[in-house]
Amino acid sequence: MADRYRPRPAVARAREGNPSKSEIREGVVVPRAVLAEPDWGEVFRDSPDPEISAANRRCRQVASAEWRRIVPVLEIAAGLGEVDHTTVKDLCVCVARIDQAERDLSERGLMVTAERGTVKNGAATIAAQYRSQLARYIRELGLSPSARVAITAPEPDDDSDIWD
Repeated sequence: MADRYRPRPAVARAREGNPSKSEIREGVVVPRAVLAEPDWGEVFRDSPDPEISAANRRCRQVASAEWRRIVPVLEIAAGLGEVDHTTVKDLCVCVARIDQAERDLSERGLMVTAERGTVKNGAATIAAQYRSQLARYIRELGLSPSARVAITAPEPDDDSDIWD
């Protein structure tokens, strides 16, 4: 279900055909841009520790794959502008960190042995926090199925029946 308290973007209302025929207020118009993929080596830097360095290499790969998967869709569907670069970059970082936390959970398990005995693996908490943030990015960028359900194709101008 769409968030009834958040106004729909003008692009989305125009794409839906504006059935209420109410005025579409543009708001801030952001010029469309082709977003350049960030240098993931700056975000996930190498470390002297080989374990951390290997994890960061994997994060670079996951973030890059996510960028290449969603940016072409968002450039067409949402009309991304340069100001959206940081939001999309953060979404990709969230996906990479969730992958990293899930790999840690798979390797070490949900419960780990610490100096005070068996405790919950901290990666579970980290994954939950990143998932919460990822859900916000997904809602803001219209990437969830419920956000897409609200978008309908405009009706064709030609009212002729195809069987006539």
